[in-house]
Amino acid sequence: MGYLLLAGAIAAEVAGTTAMKYSEGFSRLVPSLLTALAYLLSFALLAQTLKLLAVGTAYAIWAGVGTAAIATIGVAFMGEGMTLTKAAGIALIIIGVVVLNLGGAH
Repeated sequence: MGYLLLAGAIAAEVAGTTAMKYSEGFSRLVPSLLTALAYLLSFALLAQTLKLLAVGTAYAIWAGVGTAAIATIGVAFMGEGMTLTKAAGIALIIIGVVVLNLGGAH
């Protein structure tokens, strides 16, 4: 159940960050509201996750997977370039999440 809550927290954080991009510095109402609501939901779900998972593991996965997802969304949908350095960074994040889970951190 902890990882399901964490997945929801990550999805909400990614949605909030994506909406933030479209808020144009919080000058557009709807994307700005979506950003606030998504982050509120993300933190609420993360707080529930922390009842079940270790804080270091949960936060590292939340931040790492969210970062990798946003970088991928930027490349796939927002015209950002993919460099070897960016690809390596995303790969290292994924490897780090796997290592945390293999290390018995849950």
